Amino acid sequence: MHVLISWIGHTDLKVLLDGADDSLRKQIETVARPPYESPKDGGPIKTLISHEKFDKIYFLSDFSKELTDSYINWLRVKAKITFSKLNSPTDYSEIYNVVADFMAKLRNELEGKKYELSILLSPGTPAMAAIWVLLGKTKYNATFWQTWNGKAKCENIPFDITLDVVPELISSSDSVFNYLASLSPREIKGFEEIIGDTKAIRLAVGRAQKAAIRDVAVLLKGESGTGKEMFARAIHKASRRHDKSFIPINCAAIPKELLESELFGHAKSAFTGADRKKDGAFKQADGGILFLDEIGECDPQLQAKLLRVLQPQQKGLCHREFYPIGATKPETADVRVIAATNRDLLAMIEQNLFREDLFYRLAVITIKLPSLRDRKADIPYIAQSLLDQINHDFAKQETGYKHKKFYSSTTAFMKKHDWPGNVRELYNAILQAAVMSEKEIITPEDIKAALIETFGSRRASEDLLEKPLGDGFNLEEHLNSVHRHYLRRAMQEANGVKTRAAELLGLNSYQAMDAQIERLKVDLADIVKSV
Repeated sequence: MHVLISWIGHTDLKVLLDGADDSLRKQIETVARPPYESPKDGGPIKTLISHEKFDKIYFLSDFSKELTDSYINWLRVKAKITFSKLNSPTDYSEIYNVVADFMAKLRNELEGKKYELSILLSPGTPAMAAIWVLLGKTKYNATFWQTWNGKAKCENIPFDITLDVVPELISSSDSVFNYLASLSPREIKGFEEIIGDTKAIRLAVGRAQKAAIRDVAVLLKGESGTGKEMFARAIHKASRRHDKSFIPINCAAIPKELLESELFGHAKSAFTGADRKKDGAFKQADGGILFLDEIGECDPQLQAKLLRVLQPQQKGLCHREFYPIGATKPETADVRVIAATNRDLLAMIEQNLFREDLFYRLAVITIKLPSLRDRKADIPYIAQSLLDQINHDFAKQETGYKHKKFYSSTTAFMKKHDWPGNVRELYNAILQAAVMSEKEIITPEDIKAALIETFGSRRASEDLLEKPLGDGFNLEEHLNSVHRHYLRRAMQEANGVKTRAAELLGLNSYQAMDAQIERLKVDLADIVKSV
């Protein structure tokens, strides 16, 4: 018995666009990506069943029952459907759980029968295809198919996970991980400023140390405040380029119309106000390292230009050729690139927000930086280091300043807190406590007060839609409060850059936002100060 299993994908649904009424078209356009036109070959599933005969067909669907039923009626095949609404089609853990459960039930259903299992990889996301391969090469003996341009091909995946990969992992994984985690950061040249001794931070530092040796691109991933720039600087110090420039560029903090000039420079008279030639970051970093922070914020046009600059050259891995704005001849530089992001670039690729080819240029080596909640044993040491720095800075400013200290209970409290803002949030809380505490000893209450002061507005904003009516409630003032909240939030997320903040809010210009800030008397003093 020949059995086919597959996800139903966006491209499969697009076959329904031909002759669809407005309601059906709107449903398809809501879940599918453009272009909104019917595939000429009928889509991956139609292509395969036109070439191969299957005795039983099973589909998994992340779409509504109405859309799925419409598609099955169009396909005109007898199939069994399993509906599973995913929170994210790129979440490997969620997809694995859904598929593993489906496959277990399928195996029970077919128990005692002779069958050949075929899996169509083409529909769905790369994460879905990866899970099919993982299960189809381990627990289930499956044949894999892919389709394109009306053709179907049986794919030979040239490895066996159970025979080739697992034994090697079993024999070497412990030694590899033990090696990477064998040294504390303070024992590794270049990484001395990274504080902590947990296995999570040791592994991250171990990978970064290995990456530092070779002139390859590195992508640092991690939540905001996990120290991505600190890691980039440590890689620079540990690399053979340690005596050359380290040029950091925050792609989110520079308006997109200026970012190209910041990266590549411009020729004299390239635009109004360009009264002289300016070297960009690539030229400034010649011989050294260029750090592109928040790389996920680059717009598609700049992504395309970065891709061309990062294309491998015969003259070397780090040989870069680029055109400054307004230049007719290319310039060259020897630049190693380290990028960082707190966003899920793979999910952005699926949403056509980030170029897949650029991702692979940047992510030759990826390093995931752990959050504080994943390394809580390190929090007391990080907190003490931050307080030492604060004491040092205050002592320079104030004659007779008495250094602050932590109670042991304060350290215990900080260790229990999750710190969603990571080290940046921890520093802000300690700094505020050091300023506001009248005693030399910082208590748990001082830290709690700092957290309430910092994040009280966040919790208040979450209750904006639950305000009780009557008893002095004023709708206009309430809506103004919501307005002020989003103006402040946009300025915070844009690091004080008004052009970027206006863009986040969907406003036509920063002047329009300025007018709203002035009308509503929005206090931005703390935000502007931090830029």
